[in-house]
Amino acid sequence: MVFNMLMAILLPGGFVKILKAVTKVPGGMMVVPLFLGMLVNTFVPNLLKIGGFTQALTNVGYPTILAMYLFTAGSKMTLRAAPKMLQRGFGILLAKVGMAILISLGISHLFNGNLIGLSTLAVLAAMNDTNGGMFLALTSTFGSKEDAGTYVVQSIETGPFLTMLVLVGAGLAVIPWLTMVSVIAPIAAGAVLGNLDGDIREFCGAHESIIVPFMAFTLGQGINLKSVTAAGIPGIVLGVTVLVVTGLVCILADRLLGGSGIAGAAASSTAGNAVGTPQAVALADKSFAGIAPIATLQVATSVIVTALLTPVLTAYVYRRNLKKAMNLTLEPSLGANEEASIR
Repeated sequence: MVFNMLMAILLPGGFVKILKAVTKVPGGMMVVPLFLGMLVNTFVPNLLKIGGFTQALTNVGYPTILAMYLFTAGSKMTLRAAPKMLQRGFGILLAKVGMAILISLGISHLFNGNLIGLSTLAVLAAMNDTNGGMFLALTSTFGSKEDAGTYVVQSIETGPFLTMLVLVGAGLAVIPWLTMVSVIAPIAAGAVLGNLDGDIREFCGAHESIIVPFMAFTLGQGINLKSVTAAGIPGIVLGVTVLVVTGLVCILADRLLGGSGIAGAAASSTAGNAVGTPQAVALADKSFAGIAPIATLQVATSVIVTALLTPVLTAYVYRRNLKKAMNLTLEPSLGANEEASIR
């Protein structure tokens, strides 16, 4: 009681706007707690390792919180979508994931799994998972309901399952089938319940953002900053590559299937949850444990870079479409004026 009174006097109206400051950072709800977790693990690694509930907020609690996130993400997958939206969604999904597979496997086979400091794991994790929140915000601003609706299919990308599937299929990882099932099970359970009951879907969707900072904080406590100083520049290169390469193929796929290209441009990002993919893969296959920390930071950098640049690309496509539409509108009127002048 006394403490609350003192806080009310010292901090009237809660003038320390921590949440607003965090959300101003691109991907801030994932990136800032991730960095805080890394700071704790680097400089005071035993700070929270005192047992009980407190220790559950260290890296040992990461798998549990990740499972919670995957369940809520799965609950948002709906089967009620128009065929046209499903077709475009699948087209964008296949373009993005297909390009991610092509480039990552190229790095694996042609460059022995490392190109300018970027591993197959980092490239695959960053390129095949779209930032859903940004996608929906951008398509709602610059596009239509049909553009936003294509994310129903793209949400399949969420989490580490696709990355694991590709690595296993290419013979680059040895992950037991039961582990693969354990990754997709929370997503499937959420999808089933979300489709059976719309209230569950709305409830989980409304509270998904609460899980993200805890997932990021526990993930960060598995990374030591001193061992990943080389992650910076390759991470920026990764982010730009994700934007340019996946942006181009997704825009092309969207337009070929009757879209405006806006949904394709909005898909040219790296999802915040992709930051957790390298660690999830390392938990399933210990041979990735050595590169997972660096891959995590590189993917986190890609999240920030694409969060800054994907809106720019989407706005450019929107303005280009608008200019074309205006030119098409002006051409008939100009032709009519010329005919009138001739007469």
